[in-house]
Amino acid sequence: KFADDVISGKIKPPSSPEGRFTQILSVGIGGSALGPQFVAEALAPDNPSLKIRFIDNTDPAGIDHQIAQLGSELASTLVIVISKSGGTPETRNGLLEVQKAFREAGLEFAKQGVAITQEKSLLDNTARIEGWVARFPMFDWVGGRTSEMSAVGLLPAALQGIDIREMLVGASMMDEATRCTELKNNPAALLALCWYWASDGIGSKDMVVLPYKDSLLLFSRYLQQLVMESLGKEFDLDGNRVNQGITVYGNKGSTDQHAYIQQLREGVHNFFVTFIEVLLDRPPGHDWELEPGVTCGDYLFGMLQGTRSALYANNRESITVTVLALQKRVLAVLNEASCKEPVEPLTLEEVADRCHAPEHIEMIYKIIEHMAANDRALIAEGFHHRSALYEMCSEMSSLHYSPAGFYNASRCEVLQPFDGSALPNFILQKLGWQIPQG
Repeated sequence: KFADDVISGKIKPPSSPEGRFTQILSVGIGGSALGPQFVAEALAPDNPSLKIRFIDNTDPAGIDHQIAQLGSELASTLVIVISKSGGTPETRNGLLEVQKAFREAGLEFAKQGVAITQEKSLLDNTARIEGWVARFPMFDWVGGRTSEMSAVGLLPAALQGIDIREMLVGASMMDEATRCTELKNNPAALLALCWYWASDGIGSKDMVVLPYKDSLLLFSRYLQQLVMESLGKEFDLDGNRVNQGITVYGNKGSTDQHAYIQQLREGVHNFFVTFIEVLLDRPPGHDWELEPGVTCGDYLFGMLQGTRSALYANNRESITVTVLALQKRVLAVLNEASCKEPVEPLTLEEVADRCHAPEHIEMIYKIIEHMAANDRALIAEGFHHRSALYEMCSEMSSLHYSPAGFYNASRCEVLQPFDGSALPNFILQKLGWQIPQG
């Protein structure tokens, strides 16, 4: 309700020329900043109800920059100060700097301030005594790094126009899934086992996180705190000294293919990679082809699969987490293809056989899933790859596969694989298209 009242103008700043709040300035650090920053980057609409900025450090130049960027809109800015303890030094410093800017602009900070903190903390008492716009509680049992689904993350998200009810539904679904005692149906347990195996159970290797989606740029930073603060321990539960944990870093694909992938492929083997793959490239009906049969998203998909294959060829381990789309909650859906002449539904094994590549069934599965998510194939029945049936466009029925790539049997044209890779990417399926080398 508070967010609705702010967006509608029912709650408004006293000196705003617009007559309502138009900006958010979030002051917090660590778990009080990383989650809200990640969600804002990943889910905020192109034209949010309120635009958000962050002060997440005690760097004077950085603070000055954020305040200067607001300019005259400081009078229309809702300042959210977030600190579980209510006494975090960096957050306190940021608050004092912002209050100074308000005084110099002749504005009353209390009329534009919101506190998110534990009840009766120093910050809570300050906000209560000074009469800030609102105070929201943080609970002792909620850790800072896991507080995104509390007021810490939900309030900034709601103010930007993100549907927090959908976020909570998705979180509830994940709560249920992660409590499943059947291992194959518990995604958290499966991922934990993969990380445990890849790091020899003691964090002997670093984890490189590579999401192939611009809006997931900050996911590696968010995951960095979540993993390293949770697993970086000197002692285990039995009191034995273990000094273990997993070092996490990363950026985004395919940007990093022009940065540190060279070392990952040929340098010191002290890491494993967690790829994040998002199947849906654009909202339905908004995609277009750069060349006949080839989209920009096909390139991105090809870069991911090519990088993954190149690392595998050099015995570098990787894990791939695949989601259908970036949404408030991710649901499995059946996709309809606009194929002119659909052929009979095939199992994954049958598709691999048709391509004469049963040994590359995993790659073919990934290609088909990308097609289905972007309305270029049809999952006719079933959700799991072991039971799903796939309908393909008739033009694909003559497509074959060899270690050199896909080729069209009727036209005898070999489609060269990306960057000399021995495995294909989605771009290479399109009939008659030659990918440039280099």
